[in-house]
Amino acid sequence: MIAINKGGILLVIDDSSYRSLSYNSRIRFLVVHYTAINFVEAVAALTTNVSAHYLLPCLEDSSYPFPDLRTFKLVDESQRAWHAGISAWEDRVNINDQSIGIEIVYQPEERANSADLDFPDYPTDQIKQLILLCKDILQRHPDITPTRVVGHSDIAPDRKADPGPKFPWQHLYLEGVGAWYNPETVEYYQQQFRKTLPSVMEVQQKLKAYGYPIKLTGVEDEQMRQVVNAFQMHFNPESYYGQLDIKTVAVLYALVDRYF
Repeated sequence: MIAINKGGILLVIDDSSYRSLSYNSRIRFLVVHYTAINFVEAVAALTTNVSAHYLLPCLEDSSYPFPDLRTFKLVDESQRAWHAGISAWEDRVNINDQSIGIEIVYQPEERANSADLDFPDYPTDQIKQLILLCKDILQRHPDITPTRVVGHSDIAPDRKADPGPKFPWQHLYLEGVGAWYNPETVEYYQQQFRKTLPSVMEVQQKLKAYGYPIKLTGVEDEQMRQVVNAFQMHFNPESYYGQLDIKTVAVLYALVDRYF
């Protein structure tokens, strides 16, 4: 029972006698990012112009001022953090409104004389912390199903590459976080696609069915290359250059079979 006296008028709110069963959580997605900058720079950025719910540092980062690995909560989960930007997944847009964002301190390195990046491995202790944090979040937000644990590149493939091809999605899956494919199903589809791949339109439909924001053009256009690139970084990181190959398509079909 809550009683509020405003100017001699008493507002009584009874919050215990009746409770509706018709509701669910506003949180549907868990989005993983990397900072691309060090801890000190990330704190400055994430406490001013942009934000995330959690910041996970790296002990190997010389700017990190603490002796132990800590997870920093920057925004309460009930509040909207500004981490996803223009984004979409499944039938939803504005993913900030419906998600929890985790920023991981991780810095890809620029290659000499190239626009490409080198992606180092994520530190083991950092990933262990991340898994504990994700499990805690998933326990409290059951609407975050396995296919709703995504990377920034998944929900914004035209703009983002994080958390990158070295992010250990399969390891997270084995620990109970996120989605992964059944290898036997992939092998089945690889055999089916040895002679010819499905049509571009059919592949686009499968990508859309899984959740990716893609227009069904039936053409291998730039937006499809970007989406395929994001999919490969997540599920086929041995080949993440945006070109369809047998394994990529087989993994996609296996994932749709398993989860949809």
